Parts: sequence; structure tokens; C-alpha cells
Amino acid sequence: MHISELSGKTGVSLRSLRYYEEKELLTPTRLKNGYREYTDADIERIRMIQLYISLGLTVKEITDFFHCTTSHEEIKAQCLPNAIAVAEKKLADIRRQIETLQKAEAHLEDSLAGWREILRKGDG
Repeated sequence: MHISELSGKTGVSLRSLRYYEEKELLTPTRLKNGYREYTDADIERIRMIQLYISLGLTVKEITDFFHCTTSHEEIKAQCLPNAIAVAEKKLADIRRQIETLQKAEAHLEDSLAGWREILRKGDG
């Protein structure tokens, strides 16, 4: 499929797809006419890229993850410690965010209950 079709299927802009290619996150084949040709596997790869970006990972970190998971065993042994460290840090960040959101949720629930009680008493 061509880049415009890939963009349509993934919702990712042409500019972002070209940027991912520039950063070697995507490696489409080039046809004789210069067009990029993508496969269905690229759709899943883009979904993973978008997920990692939504988690706050940098393009460099994502590139390192992909490189580490697609490399030979010897290279994996070298890059996995860094991948693990980045993932552990990101997991800790996410857990902090969840805790903050749970506190905000509890505060809002308490506030709403209090406000509703004020209104209920005012109606009596």
C-alpha cells in the first residue's frame, strides 16, 4: 500500500509517517517510481509507535526498543538492560500518574457528594 493509504488506515499524518521513516522507525520498500510501499505489518508497527509516544517515550527510545527487539541475540543482550531501565522508569511514571488521578477522582467524588447534600438540604 502507498503512504496515503497507510495514513488513512492508521490516522497518522503523512508528515509523521515520513518522520518515522527518517528516524528509521519505518523502513518501507521503494518502488522503481520512488513510491514507498508499506505492508500490513507496518500498520501494527505504527500502532506500537503511537502507543509508545502516548506513554511519553521519545523517538530515540522507541527506535532503541525496536532495534533491540529485532536484533540478533548478541545485540539484544547489549541493549536489553537499557530497554528494561527505560521501561521501568516509564512504568513508575505511569503508576504515579494513576495515583494522582485516583486522588483527584476521590476529591471530586467527595466534593460532588457535599454539594449535592447542600442542595438536598436546601430543598427540604
